[in-house]
Amino acid sequence: MTGLIRLLPHSKDLGGGFFVRRLLPSAQRQAVGPFVFFDHFGPITAQPGDDHDVRPHPHIGLATVTYLFDGAMMHRDSTGIEQRIEPGAVNWMTAGSGIVHSERTPADLRELAHTTHGVQLWAALPLAHEEDDCAFQHAPAASIPEVQIGNARVRVLIGEAFGVVSPVKTVSPTLYLDLQLAAGGSMVLAAQEHERALYGVDGGFSVDGEEIAPYTLLILEPGSSPGVRSESGCRLVMIGGAPLGHRHIWWNFVSSSRERIERAKDDWVAQRMGQVAGDAEFIPLPAR
Repeated sequence: MTGLIRLLPHSKDLGGGFFVRRLLPSAQRQAVGPFVFFDHFGPITAQPGDDHDVRPHPHIGLATVTYLFDGAMMHRDSTGIEQRIEPGAVNWMTAGSGIVHSERTPADLRELAHTTHGVQLWAALPLAHEEDDCAFQHAPAASIPEVQIGNARVRVLIGEAFGVVSPVKTVSPTLYLDLQLAAGGSMVLAAQEHERALYGVDGGFSVDGEEIAPYTLLILEPGSSPGVRSESGCRLVMIGGAPLGHRHIWWNFVSSSRERIERAKDDWVAQRMGQVAGDAEFIPLPAR
């Protein structure tokens, strides 16, 4: 285990006191497989009157992946999709050539105290798919395959593992697992040729006997079969897949081309990227 990369979070305030732990990108590592962005938010309890809405904003060259442990969000985008996101479901939004979306508190929760907890990832798109048409996939919680490995429960959110396959379609090899270990629980992770990383969502864990603090993204060695254990029980997520090479990342834009990002900036300032129907608000382009 000596020498393995451990990424620690830095805190970001998305507004209204809604803080996230950001693991990717980092100075040590831009990506794990196709994933170039990793935010862990919550658990945070919102009170009536709190404003944790994310107003309409644009993306290019990536897919957003939203997964909740608690709470609910209302997704709306410039293609006309409206989808309530709830715990256990997987939501994959392909930005491709450009999309605008918002993530707001559902109307029925606005006047209630409620907890929000989840992870949002960005997956870069392969070069041949960077300018794909925008699209949205919603995989309900009941559609996500789940297996029991000893005293560990595994949900295969994206990709293939432990003999089951997620219904979420991707354009490059991608892996995303939700692992729950009971107190004293352990499991051996099968070897994978691609990149992988483990993250402790709510507690510490050990890998081949070495303790890993919670909120640490541990980069695993390709081809390894590490043993994972939790004395007190914890939830982990694993991300990974085939690496896609370096990407330029600026604000909400991801691309293999700096020039494409400059064009996206101009398009957003001119409001040429589309609108979320019925929502006149938007997040302005940050200062250049």
